[in-house]
Amino acid sequence: MCGRYVTISSVKSIEKRFQVEAAPDVPSRLQPNANVSHGEYAPVITSDAPGTLQLQQFGFTPRWAKKQFYMINARSEGDHNSDNDPRYTGAMGILQKPMFRQSIRDRRCLIVADAIIEGPRQEKLTKPYLVYARNGLRPFAMAGIWDEWTNPSTGEITRSFAILTTVSNRLMERIGHHRSPVMLHEENEQDWINPSTPLQDITALLRPYPEHLLNAYPISPAIRDPRVNGSDLLQPIGQRLHPEHHYSIHQDLELFGMGDSKAARSSNPHQHPGSQGALFH
Repeated sequence: MCGRYVTISSVKSIEKRFQVEAAPDVPSRLQPNANVSHGEYAPVITSDAPGTLQLQQFGFTPRWAKKQFYMINARSEGDHNSDNDPRYTGAMGILQKPMFRQSIRDRRCLIVADAIIEGPRQEKLTKPYLVYARNGLRPFAMAGIWDEWTNPSTGEITRSFAILTTVSNRLMERIGHHRSPVMLHEENEQDWINPSTPLQDITALLRPYPEHLLNAYPISPAIRDPRVNGSDLLQPIGQRLHPEHHYSIHQDLELFGMGDSKAARSSNPHQHPGSQGALFH
């Protein structure tokens, strides 16, 4: 499963990367988050508004549910591949799952992320790793599905999403985890959120991201507390799984130690003046 991830890119950099425009409420609400957890609002780009960056709640509730709940992941294989065999290439059973079968057809979304947080299957987030795309590729998109749920008592409408997961790649296996989030290549992003894309093309995308394009390093187990946030959570406490000799250390970066410009930092009232670091560059 993928229960935590990182969103720390500025609104402007997300708009530029995905060629979208933020909804009016996004700039004031979207703050850097080193520990996105269920129930929180996070940036997505949806099939019904492909040119707009919006915020939705992490934790999927289908529209027919009588009460709200938080499904953070949706298995690509559905009820198939119960052993989580990384070599599985069979049917994508999500197409038949009552919870997800409609959303996978016409309510798909791009989940904007800068990194993923994952741990071994047994130790989970008591031994977490930060997984990131190599060569500075961020933000990137995970494949998601969304739906719109109306509270029967209050009439309040909530849009929420879940991350699609698939079999583990070699990097996740080295971490000790049995699943991978579905990370999309940039050239496939528009196909994912286009409702007219044939289902056979959609299910073909539900495969693990190539291991050689990713890296990971261990981080503090403090991140297992969803109430905790801050740049210190993303600092390495051990070696990267793949050695890297050409990453940059930007000691002058203040906003979560990441690559935002000085202009962006000076305009952000939630900047963290003391944070520095060599965070997955």
